[in-house]
Amino acid sequence: MSRVEVCQLKGELYSNHPIAKYNSWGIGGTVKRFYKPYDLEDCINFVKSLKETERVIWLGLGSNVLFPDGVLDATVISTRFALKGVSLLDSGFVKVFGGETCSKLARFSAKLGLGSAAFFAGIPGTVGGALAMNAGAFGAETWDYVESVTILNQDGFLKDYKKSDFKIGYRSVSGPVGLFVSAIFKFKPMFVNDANLVIKSLLKKRGSSQPIGTLNCGSVFRNPPGDYAARLIESLGLKGYRIGGAEISKVHANFILNCDFATSQNVVDLINFIKQKVFDRYQVNLVPEVKIIS
Repeated sequence: MSRVEVCQLKGELYSNHPIAKYNSWGIGGTVKRFYKPYDLEDCINFVKSLKETERVIWLGLGSNVLFPDGVLDATVISTRFALKGVSLLDSGFVKVFGGETCSKLARFSAKLGLGSAAFFAGIPGTVGGALAMNAGAFGAETWDYVESVTILNQDGFLKDYKKSDFKIGYRSVSGPVGLFVSAIFKFKPMFVNDANLVIKSLLKKRGSSQPIGTLNCGSVFRNPPGDYAARLIESLGLKGYRIGGAEISKVHANFILNCDFATSQNVVDLINFIKQKVFDRYQVNLVPEVKIIS
């Protein structure tokens, strides 16, 4: 691993950089280049310095991504250190940057009495990541409350978009491509004390039903229509099943844990094993929610 200096850039650029410590699974080899922007302006300048053919991967908290073993020929740009901040606009809307955590957005909104934002406390990632996949928790989804977003495309230009510019589905978003730099949300009001109680209640529920404190990516599979992936997996008696260092959680069957120095291939093999078992029994094709990078 070596540090690389780049003129006119304020951030930190590394080559052949280990990626495991930047994702919640703690898995992965190295990436060709890894950049930590100093701020938004620096992020824009770095993007403009890249070749048009460069493969760019935006990374927040890495809570819903699986990096491969070995060397990944790509440039990973971390947003969690630079694109921070959440504020109340004069119109009553909330603006938040993509590198901010979902939990911070929930707490900030609760202090304002905007209780409908409470579900964000159950999403273990950044707002940018939540926007990219329409993340949800406790029956609510990110794009239910989006008014507009600002995107940085790979040419290094910012552009504002309305919610109507995107096609939104369950754990899916399609439309303009790029980094979600920021978003403006509109949440419904609630008494401040009630909003805080909702967050505490949701976190308590999450703590009792999910393997908190372990190396995992959150839910691995999307829920199929009218059912739950965890129910299907558990019904097959697969809780605790392991391949290498990867294990199906004994607490929640839709979680895969890195229990013993699991490799990316261990996780991929376990995902494929689960898919096949569920399909053989129920003819249901489970779709991964986690983004598998290859």
